[in-house]
Amino acid sequence: MVNNRMKSKIHAHALVFLMAIGFVMNIVSAAESKWIAVGNLHNWYSEEGCEVEVGRTGQIRDQQDGLRWPAQYSYQDAQAAKALWIGTTDFIDPQVNVNYDFKVAHIGPRGPVDTKTEILIQKFKMYGKYDHPGVFVDGDPASILQYLDIVDSVDATMKEDRRIENVVNTSVGITMTRTIRGFSNQYHDNYHVVDYVFENTGIYSSSGATFNETLTGVYFAMQYRYAPTRESGPYGAGGYWAPQNTAWGANTVNEVIGEIPADNEMRAAYSWHGLHSKSTDGHDNIGSPYYGTGGDGHLSAQQFVGVVTLHADKSTTDASDDVYQPSTTLYTGSDQPITQSNDQFNSVKMQQRYLHMAAGHPGMSQAEDIGSGYADTWGTDAGGYSQFIAYGPYDIAPGEKIHIVIAEGAAGINREMCYEVGGNWFDGNVAIGELLNPDGSAPVDKDEYKDKWVFTGEDSLMQTFRRAHDTYEADYAVPEPPPPPETFTVTSGGDRIGLSWSSNAEGHPGFMGYKVYRAMHKPDTSYEEIFSCDVTNLTNEFADVKAKRGFKYFYYIVSYDDGNSNQVSPGAPLYSSKFYTMTNIGASLKRPAGSLDRIRVVPNPFNIASKSLQFSNSGEDRLYFYDIPGMCTIRIYTERGDLIKTIEHTDNSGDESWDSVTEYRQVVVSGIYIAHFEQPDGQSTFRKFIVIR
Repeated sequence: MVNNRMKSKIHAHALVFLMAIGFVMNIVSAAESKWIAVGNLHNWYSEEGCEVEVGRTGQIRDQQDGLRWPAQYSYQDAQAAKALWIGTTDFIDPQVNVNYDFKVAHIGPRGPVDTKTEILIQKFKMYGKYDHPGVFVDGDPASILQYLDIVDSVDATMKEDRRIENVVNTSVGITMTRTIRGFSNQYHDNYHVVDYVFENTGIYSSSGATFNETLTGVYFAMQYRYAPTRESGPYGAGGYWAPQNTAWGANTVNEVIGEIPADNEMRAAYSWHGLHSKSTDGHDNIGSPYYGTGGDGHLSAQQFVGVVTLHADKSTTDASDDVYQPSTTLYTGSDQPITQSNDQFNSVKMQQRYLHMAAGHPGMSQAEDIGSGYADTWGTDAGGYSQFIAYGPYDIAPGEKIHIVIAEGAAGINREMCYEVGGNWFDGNVAIGELLNPDGSAPVDKDEYKDKWVFTGEDSLMQTFRRAHDTYEADYAVPEPPPPPETFTVTSGGDRIGLSWSSNAEGHPGFMGYKVYRAMHKPDTSYEEIFSCDVTNLTNEFADVKAKRGFKYFYYIVSYDDGNSNQVSPGAPLYSSKFYTMTNIGASLKRPAGSLDRIRVVPNPFNIASKSLQFSNSGEDRLYFYDIPGMCTIRIYTERGDLIKTIEHTDNSGDESWDSVTEYRQVVVSGIYIAHFEQPDGQSTFRKFIVIR
C-alpha cells in the first residue's frame, strides 16, 4: 500500500481583490489543509478550524474551492468561503487587561487568521480505516489520492472511512475540538459530518496560560458562502458561459427551514444557483446550461448544497437536543464590512459581530424574498449573500462544554441526466411535446422542463440530510462496503492493456466479486463496465483486448458484496469507492512487436541534464527500448561485462522501459552499457548506449 505522509502545507500570497467584483484585499496565512476525498463529495479542511476564502492556495482562481460534487468530474466546486466566530459578553481580556462588553474570536470568512494570539492550533490529524491503495499505470503512481488523501494513521476499528481531528484554543478561553467524518458507502458518500465540542478550558495564549472565568452569552456562529458551481464560470473549464460574478455567488439563493420547530422537520440551510439577470436570448440560467457557441446545453450547476443541524445541546448541564437551535439564521451580504478583516481588540467591530450572531430569525428567508426574481440584482451587496447560522446564547463555566453536530452535503441530478436534460433543452429538434417533467406531466416550455428536473435536487438534498441524521443517531454505524484492492496495476501492452489487483477484499464478510470500468480520452467523464466476476469465476487480473491503438484509457476497479448489509436498498450490493482506484494517467496500446534488426535505444546518449526533453520528471532516469520482439529477455551489462539488470519482456509489444536501476536498486553511473536481446528461440543481438549523469 502507498502511504504518502507528505504534509500539504500551502503557502499563500498577498492578494489584491476588487471590491466591485466581490473581492477584498487580503493576506492569507499559510495553513495546512487535508482533504476527505474517498467518496463522491470531496472537501478540504484547514488546521485553523474553518476554511476561509482562498485559504488553501491563496489564488484568485480558487474563489470556488472545495465541496466538490460529483467529484468524478472537473470543476464541480461550490464552496467560496466559510467562517466560525465565537462570541461572549462582559469579558475581561487577560491579553490586554481590558473589560470588553463583547469579545469575539474569529476564523474567516476572510483572512488573515491570527494564529499567534487568537486561534491557536493544537492538533490536526487524519485517520483512515485503511490507507488508499497503490495505483500504478506503467510503473508510475496514478491516483489523485496520492496527493488528496494524506492519512496520518490507520485505525481498522473506525466506523467511518476517514476522520479528521482538529483542536484549536482561542483567545476567549474556548477550546474547539472539531471531528469531521466521511464515508465511502455509496448511499452516504455525499455528506460529511462535523462534530464540534466547545469547552471552557480557559486557555487563551500560545504559552498555555489560562484564566478562570464563566463565559456568558456565548454564541457559536458559522457562515457558509456557496457558489454552485465552478465549471461554468471564469475559473472553470474555460467555457465561461455563466456571468463572471457567479464565481463568488452573486446569484446564489439561500433557503432556511426548521427555524420554527415542527414535527419531523429538519433544521437546515441550503443554497443553489439562482436566476441571473444577464442570461441571454430569453432563456433562464437555472442549472447553468452550457449555452452559446460550442455549447451542448449540459447543466453545470445542478448542485443543491447546504448544512443540517443534527444536534445542539440545550445547555452545559442538559445534553438533550435543543430544537430551537440554531437561534439565528440570516442571509448575510458576502462583501459587507462585517465579513472583512478581523480585529479581536476592536470593541466596535466585536460588538457588530456579536449582535449579528444574536440577531435571530428574519421574517422571510432570502429565497422567499427573492421569489421568482433575479438573485444577482436582489439586495445591495455585489458579492451576493451567504448563509449565517448561530447557536446560543450559552453560559459556560470553567470545565463545561457545549456539543454541536452538523452535516454538510451536496445533491442533485446525476451527470448523465445533466447531459440528457440539458441537451433536450438545448436541442431545437426536440419538440416540447416529447418532453416530460419529473412527475410525468407535460411542461409548458423547455425552461419549465429543465428547471423542474434541476429542482428535484432539493428533494435529493433533503434525503441526504435524513441519511446524515440517521447516521448520527446510529453512532456512525454505516454498513461497510468491501475494501478496495490494496494495489491496482495497469500495464500498457502491444495488443492489450493488462490489469491486475490484490486479493485483500476477498476476506470481507459477504464479498461477492469485482467490477472493472473504463473511460476513454480523460478520467473526468462517464465510464462503462467492461468486466465483472464473482465468487464462481473469481480472478485478480483482466486483459483489455478491445482497446484501440491511438487512444488513452482510464480505469477503476471496485469490489462488491452480496447486498445483505445494505440498509437503504436491501439486496443491492455495496461497492468500494471508485475514487480509491481511479487512474489519472492514461494507458494505451504500445507499438507492435518489432524484430532484432530494428531495435533502438532512446535516448542514446542518455543525458540527465536533458531530462525535460526526454521523459520528464516522472521518468527522469528512464530509457526505452523500441521495436523489440514481442517476447524477449533483455540483459544489461557494463562495458566490462558485468550483468547489472535482467528484464523479461512478455507483453507482445515493441516497447520496454528501464529506469536506469540495477538489480540491487542502484542508479547506474555515467558510462557505456550493452543491452543484449534474446528471443525464446535463442536468436539474439545487442546494442550499445551511453549514459551521462
